[in-house]
Amino acid sequence: MNDLDLDRIRAEFPALAGDTVFLDNAGGSQVLRRVADRVSEYLLTSSVQLGASYAASQAAGEKVSAARRAVAELVNAAHDDEVVMGGATTALMFMLVQALLPGIRPGDEIVVTESDHEANIGAWMRLRQAGAVVKIWQVDRDSLALELADLDALLSPRTAWVALTWASNILGTVNPVADVSRRVHAVGGRVCVDAVAYAPHRLVDVQASGADVVVFSFYKVFGPHYAVMWVQRDLLRGLPSLNHYFIGPEVMPYKLQPGNVNYELSYGCIGIRDYLVDTGSALGAAGTPRQRMQTAFDAFERHEDALAGRLLQWLGSRRTVRIIGRPGAGDGQRVPTISFIVDGRSSESVVRHVDRFGIGIRFGDFYAKRLIEALGLQAQGGVVRVSMAHYNTVAEIDRLIDHLDEVVA
Repeated sequence: MNDLDLDRIRAEFPALAGDTVFLDNAGGSQVLRRVADRVSEYLLTSSVQLGASYAASQAAGEKVSAARRAVAELVNAAHDDEVVMGGATTALMFMLVQALLPGIRPGDEIVVTESDHEANIGAWMRLRQAGAVVKIWQVDRDSLALELADLDALLSPRTAWVALTWASNILGTVNPVADVSRRVHAVGGRVCVDAVAYAPHRLVDVQASGADVVVFSFYKVFGPHYAVMWVQRDLLRGLPSLNHYFIGPEVMPYKLQPGNVNYELSYGCIGIRDYLVDTGSALGAAGTPRQRMQTAFDAFERHEDALAGRLLQWLGSRRTVRIIGRPGAGDGQRVPTISFIVDGRSSESVVRHVDRFGIGIRFGDFYAKRLIEALGLQAQGGVVRVSMAHYNTVAEIDRLIDHLDEVVA
């Protein structure tokens, strides 16, 4: 079992050379130099329209195609034409729902959770205009988990879709997506998974997930402000085109990419895949690129568990602190996104204090507004959230704890 070489890791992220401690990574990770270099390279050498017969256009087209293949490998898609890319997870979700709308019939049932980011709730709510019935899978108030027994009570032969998060951006809980997929498919429904809070911490495997759609944003996974939506091939093939009238439904994935992809950002995303493969290799892994990426993520998880455990232990020792989520780390059931409240203090006041010391954490609902309201946390201004990444250090967590100790009894 090899440990991460944090000096090598941190050298990959230019922003980490500064004085800021970045602990708002669930809001947006730092960007790899190799990603930025690829974006720059494309803009400075390949900024032409694709599809022309001249050599520069052909070369640019191959760069964009290579990006789609790299992303397909990153998520373990069976076919690279299942990979739809666009500006953000929210935008891609609205695109998906718009494509599904013509096929929705009155009485079709949609199950959404109250713990998701609104990107994977609000879009589905729009299907009510076609007569869909939306059901809410609530978080158990004791366990703060999405219990499978509660899902079973919501499923029926009319279930068309279940939408859930792979990991909560508030609770940090990793949800049993494969188990959910099996249950939903057994009643004839489909599953859409928001992997935004999961993908920076675990290697996404869309095939193992059993889901029909998986979506996440690259800017949470060390890349540019861009996103990917994997759609299972048979499902994608059957969706109508949202592109120009002469772009038919057989043109995948372009039919769900009106205006086409962003060329330079797509090309930049190859850098994410390369970084993960190289990190796995540096840890001694051999085998396929996916195997080396898995080795990297295994090391990320061990390191992040140690960081999260350190902070959770300290928070658990404070009499005025309530951790919102699982109180421990290391069992594979949570990512290092830690939320808490402090009795007698607004969440904003805690964060404003920490701001003074160059430490980036955050307060609020993080667009999981329905969960914050369901848990009665809106009066405190939501939660204080500390979200770590594999490039954070023990020293940074200790620095945060030292300054939290000044305002938390």
